[in-house]
Amino acid sequence: MKSTERRVSIALLGTAAAVALSACSALEPDKIDYKSSGRGVSLEVPPDLSQLPDQSRYAVSGGTVTASGYQAGQAASQTVGTPTAANQIADVHFMRQDGERWLRVDRAPDKLWGPVRDFWLESGFLMAVDQANMGLMETDWAENRAKIPQDVIRRTIGKVFDSLYSTGERDKFRTRLELNANGGTDIFITHRGMEEVYSSARKDSTVWQPRARDPELEAEFMRRLMVKLGVSQEQANAAKAAAASGQATAPQTARVTSTGSGAAAIQLNEAFDRAWRRVGLALDRTGFTVEDRDRSKGIYFVRYIDPTLEKKEPGFFGKLMGRTSQQLPTSKYQIAVRTEGNGSQVTVLDSNGAPAPAADAQRIVKVLADELK
Repeated sequence: MKSTERRVSIALLGTAAAVALSACSALEPDKIDYKSSGRGVSLEVPPDLSQLPDQSRYAVSGGTVTASGYQAGQAASQTVGTPTAANQIADVHFMRQDGERWLRVDRAPDKLWGPVRDFWLESGFLMAVDQANMGLMETDWAENRAKIPQDVIRRTIGKVFDSLYSTGERDKFRTRLELNANGGTDIFITHRGMEEVYSSARKDSTVWQPRARDPELEAEFMRRLMVKLGVSQEQANAAKAAAASGQATAPQTARVTSTGSGAAAIQLNEAFDRAWRRVGLALDRTGFTVEDRDRSKGIYFVRYIDPTLEKKEPGFFGKLMGRTSQQLPTSKYQIAVRTEGNGSQVTVLDSNGAPAPAADAQRIVKVLADELK
């Protein structure tokens, strides 16, 4: 149990500290060294919550930037809302629009699947979802071991008792490859995080709970993926810096409304192309499982798990008998994105394409609207 591991580690560290005074070395903020949680041991891997809490919000911001403008120290004068390549080397573009960042590569998705998959494996992850026909891959939960201070005690005891050290955090990343209108591929990377917290005042047990996503971690892995796809370290650094510069907060463009029949909906003040991309990112970030998508019809086919339900783990004897954790019931829906006037409207349909039950539609609309804001 995680709480036991922590108590043992504290005791060992305390004993060692009495013998040798330790000086913790500061961890560089950009250092990343992920280690997979393995084959999904229930006590190590956080529960696969399909829904992050409502506080997962990301402010949409406007403005554009180009690498040439960044390197020359000149402001880019582009139309607000037009996606701009912050850099283009080896047919790879670091894109930014309204605070969202993604990669655009002038290659077909089937040519990129292998290299992108290898990239995550080389980064220390295992693949939990690997669906080339869907253009979707997702890592398992992994820990950034670089966050553990590398002091004298850690280097000595950690060689023997490495499992005693834990950051109390786990991360997973979802990567979506989507064919764009020019025949190339747009690559989206989204992060989900969990943290281990004490579940009682006595601090004798812990639970895993969602933590806020890290957009800078997403951007860093995009930068590293650029290098994997043929861009130099210096050029990738410049592209990431260019995409991060000059971002300003834009007014919220998502509001909850209703259709003519009274069904819950989201109104977006943007054209279909931008709305389609933003809804896809919102689905990725909030943990919906996208089983299929049809851009020509503006529909995402998703599975949804009610976050108010609790996943139950088997007891000791249940695990001894080989029982697995009780899976939460899931429901299938269609998330429809349609042009509405000068903007777009997002609605929730059931698996057959009919309006979803009102309670389900309202709950899903609220989750997506919070993320789209």
